[in-house]
Order: sequence, then C-alpha cells, then structure tokens
Amino acid sequence: MTTNDTPVLRVAGRPVGRYVTRPELAPRLSPRPYLHPVTTLAGTAVTELSPADHLHHLGVGVAVPDVEGHNFWGGRTYVRDQGPTELDNHGAQRHTGFQLRDPDGFVEELRWVAAGGELLRERRTVAATELSDTAWALDFTFSLTNVTAGPLSIGSPATNGRPGAAYGGFFWRARKEERTPDVFTADTAGEPEVHGRCADWLALAGAGWTLVFAGATEQTRRDPWFVRTAEYPGVGSSLAHTERVPIAAGDTLVRRVVTVVADGRLDRDAAAALVRKAVSL
Repeated sequence: MTTNDTPVLRVAGRPVGRYVTRPELAPRLSPRPYLHPVTTLAGTAVTELSPADHLHHLGVGVAVPDVEGHNFWGGRTYVRDQGPTELDNHGAQRHTGFQLRDPDGFVEELRWVAAGGELLRERRTVAATELSDTAWALDFTFSLTNVTAGPLSIGSPATNGRPGAAYGGFFWRARKEERTPDVFTADTAGEPEVHGRCADWLALAGAGWTLVFAGATEQTRRDPWFVRTAEYPGVGSSLAHTERVPIAAGDTLVRRVVTVVADGRLDRDAAAALVRKAVSL
C-alpha cells in the first residue's frame, strides 16, 4: 500500500522498500525519514528499525551526529574529554514534500531543524532498479545546502576525539542474525581491515543475502567506510573522518551511494560485476 507518508518502492512489480516520511519518534532519537523494511527480491528483510542495541538506528537513511553541535544521529553525543553524554541537542529532519514520486523512486525535499531554527535544506533522490532475477540496486543521493547566514560544519565522534568512530552520513543498519556477517572489498576482508578505509565498493554478506555498497561520485569515493559487524551489522559512508567538513552559507554538499541488494551470498567476482552494472545505469 502507498500513502502520502509511506511510499513503497517497487522493482518489477515487487515491493522492496517502504519509506516513512513522518515517523513518530522521541526527540532523543533525532526523528528523520527512513527506509524500512528493505528486502531482497525474494522478500528477505535486510534492514532493522530501532533495534535494542541502538534504538536510534533507523533502517536506511542519512544521519549525522554533529551539525554545528546539533545531533541528527540520535542517542548520546560524544563530548571531547568526557565521552558519550546525554545532551538536549537533538535535531530533526522534516519532510516538506515530494518533487517527484514514482513506483521506482522519488525526489524529496527536507528541512534539518534544531533549536528552533533551520540549518540545512536537503534534496534527496532515491531510485530502485532491477539488475537481475535475484538482485536490484538502491540509488541514494542527498544534497545538503547551508541555509543559515554563516558557515557551519559537520563533525563526528572521531573529529571530537573518539578514534575509529567517524560515523555520519549515509547509513544502513542491516538485520542482525545469529552469525556475524562477512564483510569484504575487492582486495581485503574483515571488519578491522575494511573499517575506516576507502574502497570503490564494500560487500556485507549475511545468511542468505548480500549488500554491496559503492560510492557513485568521485567525492563520495573519497569518504572512508564506517563498518560494524561484530557488535552489530551496519555500514555507512563517513562524511567527517579525520576533520570537520565545512559548508559555507549557501553552499551544497552532495553524496551518492548505490547499494546492490542481492539474494544469496555473493563472492568477490559476482559482487564486483553487479556493482559495476548498478553504478553505470
């Protein structure tokens, strides 16, 4: 079913993703639109929503822990020399409308608001494309424009003093299973090897599914991957890895990530072939 607030993405007539634009969430979860559930073509769910280990993980979307000191990720804020701290600094992403909406995608306008003011305006473009009988691609682009009168910057726990925690940007919370998923790139494997490094693509393989993430622009490919498998299964593209990212007044930051969603456990060759096809479409 599709309503004004919950469009459903379809590939070859099959529902593969539900997009919630106005979720009813507590302020400390940094309310924001998200995709959940996202499924393979065979119907296997590959996202989780507000799992017990991290209630603020919301399927697939854009989440940033530090926009000029405001938390658009949810949960606690990492404070330098203090650690994770509960602060009243949460922002929200507010859906303002669709510029375009089709069964296979949409263009959405959003406002990022905190402390009674608007910091960023976002245009989000999402498209679903069939790749084969067992795989499809989610093409996700977000453009953030600074609508304040002065410069602002995006940070992460890493830029605030927590090594290895450069999360923030596009983020996919995958389903947690009894067995830890495998993670690999074209030339390495394992969470310690792939986390915090750049790679043209990165695959996360679960019990009967594989996700293959790829930066689809030169700038996006320069962002290292944030990867978790042991603690929980999640993959993100890090906007602020080693230093804060400035956005001047009126300027726009753009990132595009294409994700292959496949049934079965892909090997390196199959993952590489599908992601090449997905990015070239």
